[in-house]
Amino acid sequence: MHITTIKGADGSRVEASRPTDAELQNEYNYILAENFTKKLLEKGLISVDEFDKIMEKNRRTFSPLFSRI
Repeated sequence: MHITTIKGADGSRVEASRPTDAELQNEYNYILAENFTKKLLEKGLISVDEFDKIMEKNRRTFSPLFSRI
């Protein structure tokens, strides 16, 4: 993440972090993988246990930033 100093609402200086392009790409890839995996589950092509295992692997692979929130 990049740290940037910005002006707060009260005029004070506040440090804010901005994700890098690579972090944003990882986030996008994670969301795509999550949506695809959900569709497999909805169609009955994988079990809930398999879904959970795949999603754990996706979290390790893509290290999502916003998806943890």
